Amino acid sequence: MPELPEVETVRRGLQPVMEGAKIVKAEARRKDLRFPFQKDFAARLHGQTVTGLGRRAKYLLADLASGDVLLMHLGMSGSFRIRKAGEEQVPGQFHHPRDKDETHDHVVFHMSSGADVVFNDPRRFGYMKIIARNAIDEEPLLQGLGPEPLGNEFDAAMLARACANKKTSLKAALLDQRVVAGLGNIYVCEALYRAHLSPRRLAATLATKAGQRKSVAGGEPTEHAARLVEAIHAVLNEAIKAGGSSLRDHRQANGDLGYFQHSFQVYDREGEKCQTKGCSGIIRRFTQNGRSTFWCPKCQK
Repeated sequence: MPELPEVETVRRGLQPVMEGAKIVKAEARRKDLRFPFQKDFAARLHGQTVTGLGRRAKYLLADLASGDVLLMHLGMSGSFRIRKAGEEQVPGQFHHPRDKDETHDHVVFHMSSGADVVFNDPRRFGYMKIIARNAIDEEPLLQGLGPEPLGNEFDAAMLARACANKKTSLKAALLDQRVVAGLGNIYVCEALYRAHLSPRRLAATLATKAGQRKSVAGGEPTEHAARLVEAIHAVLNEAIKAGGSSLRDHRQANGDLGYFQHSFQVYDREGEKCQTKGCSGIIRRFTQNGRSTFWCPKCQK
């Protein structure tokens, strides 16, 4: 599943050909992906100008001149391809090789910019939905999402409040999209390592004892919470700058591979020496909530 940096890379790759351009024609080449397309899906997009292309958590949001918003999710195997003047680019191709079988080209947007934006999804776990802008706060797919980890409101106090009474592990809390939106397994592992916090640590320990008693009114974060927020900011910003992580064939809009995987300090490094200065630990892997967790048992407390 793509995480925030990969989805942001896709957004930035699509922005030059979609934002400010008109959807001359929209094609939905099948009746459904993960969910059925709305019956008037293509008709509501026809002739609409994309006034802005944003991101919320792991969703892409295209604002339309009509007042509608096109919500798009990549799912497990979805990717966008930009066809323009005989050339093709693939913005944000991440954990899987992009499927070249055109029978999996399920949605095509013909843009007035001269580009065709093609959504390819072999496993069909992605989805698209048109939502009225004035009803977006009631949209079930977006309801309950936590703050954006790179937004101004996300700080140590907010994270401490969200975790104050949780009895789950710190890693499980960070993967909960209601606590913070957009984080996934890779970047949670990396952020916990940089903050020197164990993925097994109780989430509630991010708040002081007083903060746990007053979780609604006050954050009262511990020093651990401040360290973790700083690590989350650093990891995500570095990953976005690097164009995301390419575990197999992720490519940016210009065709270059995303290369943050070369900066992994713990993820997928089982059996390697810990990179923390002065630490003699060995990176270990264990299964946590059905996912692989990578950590250094010696320096992550």
